[in-house]
Amino acid sequence: MKYTRVLLKLSGEALMGEQNHGIDPQRLNEYALEVKEAVKLGAQIAIVIGGGNIFRGLQGASQGMDRVQGDYMGMLATVINSLALQSTLTGMGVEADLLSGVYIDRIAESMSGPKAIALLEKGHVVLIGGGTGNPFFTTDTASALRAVEIQADIILKGTRVDGIYTADPEKDPLAVKYDHLTFNEAYEKNLKIMDLTAFTLCRENNIPIMVFDMNTRGNLMKVLNGEPIGTIVTN
Repeated sequence: MKYTRVLLKLSGEALMGEQNHGIDPQRLNEYALEVKEAVKLGAQIAIVIGGGNIFRGLQGASQGMDRVQGDYMGMLATVINSLALQSTLTGMGVEADLLSGVYIDRIAESMSGPKAIALLEKGHVVLIGGGTGNPFFTTDTASALRAVEIQADIILKGTRVDGIYTADPEKDPLAVKYDHLTFNEAYEKNLKIMDLTAFTLCRENNIPIMVFDMNTRGNLMKVLNGEPIGTIVTN
């Protein structure tokens, strides 16, 4: 296995499956199976899920809501998604723990790097909800921060496309896929991979980012084994 300890970033929208909101139980089950198989073979996996299938802070702000309150609502949406995946993993016999950047002691322990690492080394999946615990930061930034805290080998950004392209491949049939990019090249080309805060954290801490198609069965293990199925961004 090329990557042993990873931070898997999933979008909240990915959990919708074929629905237009909420959580699709089938998609949740598919993701949990991928994670279960990887953990069984020795991978240490921490997971950060966005909350866009439930609520986005920026969406609330655009409708007149206070931005800070909206962001806290978005953080709680990530906790809901994390609880759903935790429940599904537990139902499959996988030890899964939920840590949170927001203090919610009835359902999740507070996030800390040493705590997460200890759980990962015991073979548990660690779900990290609540974003960074602060408004104005995205779950991309939370993913980068948590990857640094757990000393991850790589961030795996699971999407519905198979990598990074010159343009949106779902809109532009002439879009060309990149197999490898440097952080500087991604900056220069203004590619929308993660927000700039997250991107800078990864670059400064030498944590590569792999963008791959999470919706194809078996792809998570292929990425962990180093198969070139997505796009990798490195220093």
